[in-house]
Formats: sequence, structure tokens, C-alpha cells
Amino acid sequence: MSGRPFLQIPGPTNVPERILRAMARPVIDHRGPEFAALTQEILPGMQQVFRTAKGAVVIYPASGTGAWEAALVNVIRPGERVLSFNNGHFSAQFAQTARDLGIEVKEVALRWGQEVPPELVEEQLRANANQPIRAVLIVHNETSTGVTTDVKEIRRAIDAAGHDALLIVDTVSSLASIDFWFDEWGVDIALCGSQKGLMLPPGLGILCVGERAQAVAERGGSPRHFFDWRPVIRDNAAGFFPYTPATLLLFGLREALTMLFEEGFDNVLTRHQRLADGVRAAVAAWKLRPLGERPERLSNSLTAVVVPDGVSSNDVIRRARERFNLSLGVGLGRINGRVFRIGHLGALNELEVLATIAGTELALVECGVPIELGAGVTASQQLFARAAASLAVV
Repeated sequence: MSGRPFLQIPGPTNVPERILRAMARPVIDHRGPEFAALTQEILPGMQQVFRTAKGAVVIYPASGTGAWEAALVNVIRPGERVLSFNNGHFSAQFAQTARDLGIEVKEVALRWGQEVPPELVEEQLRANANQPIRAVLIVHNETSTGVTTDVKEIRRAIDAAGHDALLIVDTVSSLASIDFWFDEWGVDIALCGSQKGLMLPPGLGILCVGERAQAVAERGGSPRHFFDWRPVIRDNAAGFFPYTPATLLLFGLREALTMLFEEGFDNVLTRHQRLADGVRAAVAAWKLRPLGERPERLSNSLTAVVVPDGVSSNDVIRRARERFNLSLGVGLGRINGRVFRIGHLGALNELEVLATIAGTELALVECGVPIELGAGVTASQQLFARAAASLAVV
């Protein structure tokens, strides 16, 4: 198929040429001084991305799923209890990971499209006071539904309940795309993967571990070896790892951090907000709706679009892929066939979003959805033009 592929799923995202070139190099000795210098450059950069002064960054050659496991086994013993909220496919899978590790899960069912209500967190902690809960599991940005939970308010709810539960947050599809403050929001463990806002290929599972979680890991947690963060933190002090690291991906991570800070990290987050607004303007112009229930909690990294009755979102996704080389995200789990997901995170700009909107419009029309061709593109263009004019005035 002619033309470049448009990878507009909510991750993995497009890898910029600069990062590909940074990784296209000979493998070096991971016990040598050049690698030690690389490690000691990357870790402070990742602390800036997590917005932490004291949290320890731990990097594994793994996926986000591996990061889930690492976050759990270091601080939770089999048989201990965690509180989880099922508001999407990934929150459900995070809870299932805990169960598979022998952890007891108190799972609260929510509507898919709903964020986790802070008042419900407080209510659940108070109601389960006689059954100790060791941690609260939160997915900051639920990638299956395009809904973001207010982590700051979740911490306030835990504190209001007078509870000492650890706050463990999945930031896989939010870090470097949506505002996140590890220290200020009182997060104990945050986790992500390399393949979304960090603009890398899949292959790195990254944690940020607060002092309280580190202390818990010293005296508790599950049996563990590879995912034990204690030797990682210890060896990282000298720039090394207790296992063979994903060397070339770490060179890519260094370049990704350079790109984020060259643009200005706050500017990166503002760009994601602007591009998300452009996509949602298009969805409104199509007279369709996002799956998320509250506009103020809609994700800046992806939009889950609900298709009309009688239309399968899988047909729209298939048509976009086969006709236009455009990859859109499928509906996961119970919302399969009901939504398609437009990723707007990582390394992209207004022109790429407009091309994605145009291709999606064509796929929708060819699948029988009664929208006006050009309506979404025009709505996005108008929003981007207004945003540019506003910036020019400032």
C-alpha cells in the first residue's frame, strides 16, 4: 500500500526518527563507564517526567504488564488485600494480575466510561476497616475508555479515611501526555511502559517508587527475584543493573527525554491537550460521542468514540486499515464492536491529527455512518486556528 502507515492506536505510538537513529548503534558493554554514564543521565530525567525529587526510578526490560507485577510483588504479600476499581479493561487486568499473584482483591465495579469517584474510595476504605487493605490500585488514564481519574483527589480520599494504604498508580497511557505529579499527589508507586508518551518501542517497564513503598519492600512483599527493586536501586547508584538491561532502548530513552525537555515538558502537555480538543471537536461535528461520561475527565492521550447502533466499530477499524493504511484502536473487552479509539499521544502534531480525522471520516462514511464528509476536519482546523491565534496574542 502506498503512503506511510498512520499508526493512531493509543500505543505503541510512532517512534520519531531521532529516537530510531539514537538506537541504531553498536551494543556497548553494560558494565563499562559509558553505560554507567548513560544510566546516571536517564534516571534524573525520568524523575523530572514523574515530577519527583525523592522517588526512585526503576527500569526493567519488560512491558507495562511486567511493571504491574513489579509494583505488586515488592510491597504486597500473598493473602494480603488490595482495593481496585473496575472502570475499564486495564483496571480489570491490573486487578487480575494481583489475583494471579495470590493477592486478595476487593474489586468495585464501575461503569466503563466513568472515572473512579474519590468519595467511593473513602467509603470503601471506611467500610472495610476490619479487613486491612494494603494498597489502592488506580489506573490514571484508562486506555480502553479514554477516561482519566483525579489521582490527587484519590490521595485526599485515602487520607480522609485515616488509612495508611499505599497508592499504586498505572500511568501507562498518561505519563508524558497528561499532567502527573508523583510527589505532590502523594503517590507511593507509579508505573508505565516505554511505548506511549515516551515515544519508544515497547520493551521497558518503568516504575517510580516513593520512600514509603521502599520501606515496605524492605520488610515485606512477596517472594521475588527478577522484579525485586532493591538490587536494582542499589546497583543503579553506580550506573549498573543486576541483570542485562535493554541497552539500545536506554539510548532511545535518553534521546526521548532530550526531545521532551527541548520542547519544554509543560509545552508537551499543552500540545496533548490541544490535539485532544481537536479530536473531540471532530467527534462532536460527526454527531457522535466519546465513551467518557464527563467532559472534564476525558483523556488527552486518546478518545474512545461510540459508533451508532447497527454499526460495528470493528468494521470501521478494518475499513480504515485496508483502505487508508490507518490503524485505529479496537474496543476492548465488553465494549468490543461498540467503540473505536483514536490515539493522539506521543510524537505528533496538528497535521497528523487532521489526516487521521480525514481518514476516519472516510471509513465511517464507507461503513454507512451518516456523517458529513469534511465536518470533522473543518471543526478540528477551526479549533487549531483559534488555539494558534490565542498563542499569537499571548
